[in-house]
Amino acid sequence: MNDDSVGVGPHPRPWPTDSRYDQELLANGDRRNVLDKYRYWTNEAIKQDLDTSRFSLQIAIENWQHDFNIGTIVRNANAFNVSAVHIIGKRRFNRRGAMVTDRYIHIIHHNSVDDFVAHMKAEDARIVAIDILPGSVPLSEANLPEKVVLVFGGEGPGLSQEMQDQAEQVINIEQFGSTRSVNVGVASGIAMYAWLQQHVLLKK
Repeated sequence: MNDDSVGVGPHPRPWPTDSRYDQELLANGDRRNVLDKYRYWTNEAIKQDLDTSRFSLQIAIENWQHDFNIGTIVRNANAFNVSAVHIIGKRRFNRRGAMVTDRYIHIIHHNSVDDFVAHMKAEDARIVAIDILPGSVPLSEANLPEKVVLVFGGEGPGLSQEMQDQAEQVINIEQFGSTRSVNVGVASGIAMYAWLQQHVLLKK
């Protein structure tokens, strides 16, 4: 059931005739969690508009155990308008955490690490892994490449050895509490924002 306190109700007539608008949303209201500029637009129209301004940053996560955090990572990726999310391993994931943002972003599946690496090489994108591992570089000291895919391991097992061997560097997020690591969904948001600071926000 839609929450009538969220979004907007039916669009007053006359309705816009632009093909970007969804007739059902115009008639019944738009209760989605979208920016005001996208009210009443079709999902595909929103996705196409975002395509005109996406950043070169890409995100990947290994999904060997149906990681429940993938939905959160997809939602973060949409918030920061990355160009694609790559899921390596199992195709299916729990989409609840994505809060339907998976409709507005490009999600690419790879059966294996080798398939993923070949895809990245074809795009000339550098592979950088995020994990707390011996020899990893603190995020505060890292220079993130502009055309990069940041790779995350599954919650618990972390990055596979195969992925560690393929990454050109491994970066850790500094912590100061008692737990060994932050949740991978949280880590993805921190890493994405750090990339934006280096390549977008501090250049304004």
